[in-house]
Amino acid sequence: MSKVQTSLRLDADKLTEAKEILKTLGLTFTDAVNIFTSMVVAQKGLPFEVRLPSDELRQSISELETRDGKSFASVEDLFADLDR
Repeated sequence: MSKVQTSLRLDADKLTEAKEILKTLGLTFTDAVNIFTSMVVAQKGLPFEVRLPSDELRQSISELETRDGKSFASVEDLFADLDR
């Protein structure tokens, strides 16, 4: 199998963080890109679902970002609310 060199334009901070995460997994960034490429070929597309978030998910994300969602003092209170 022949190898080629390529270049990518990536956000510097995200690349640094990704490399740190991959290092803890025992992988280099190149290893991860090669795995991703192999999965694209095997799946004949992206190896994960890509879609727009639902309205419900957008609402949930908004609540998390603005801290407007429900909060509970204990796990018991959370479960009591879920049971209602």
